[in-house]
Amino acid sequence: MEALLVSTGVVALAEIGDKTQLLAFILAARFKKPLPIILGILAATLVNHGLAGALGAWITAVVQPHVLRWVLGLSFIAMAIWTLIPDTMDEDEARVTQHLGVFGATLVTFFLAEMGDKTQIATVAMAAHYGTPLVVVIGTTLGMMVADVPAVFIGGKLAGRIPMKLVHSIAAAVFVALGVATLLGAGADFGL
Repeated sequence: MEALLVSTGVVALAEIGDKTQLLAFILAARFKKPLPIILGILAATLVNHGLAGALGAWITAVVQPHVLRWVLGLSFIAMAIWTLIPDTMDEDEARVTQHLGVFGATLVTFFLAEMGDKTQIATVAMAAHYGTPLVVVIGTTLGMMVADVPAVFIGGKLAGRIPMKLVHSIAAAVFVALGVATLLGAGADFGL
């Protein structure tokens, strides 16, 4: 249950103000069709985070536990720093092709925008940390949906009212806590 709650919360916080949330705003403004956008976000996230969870499970199987603990602990701390750096949206990422339709355009752009993004890297790290990649993927996908679905419905109306620095600071603090706990051996229950 901890893996589900932590992965959901961390990704939901990290996603606020992230380029994929900005992409959700743009797609909603452009297409004005929330359901196919939400389904595209869900499908892209499941595939992307599913791959990340599988990578996290593989890392757990091939890296020595004492090495993995250091790698994961330092990775979580690096994620905290990365979370504090504001995200920007590249214009190329905002372009979508008309022949894909709303669902297809959302699926492709979200999948590509999420490649190598902090939430994908966090999914790899949490899947390796908790040793339950499926639960982590469910949690990170829920976190993405918690942050991005409201963006689809309310778009720019709420964006200016969210204290981004505070939200990013909270997410960074959670990543630091995970990093320190991992370095201090809290992952011992999971063979780390």
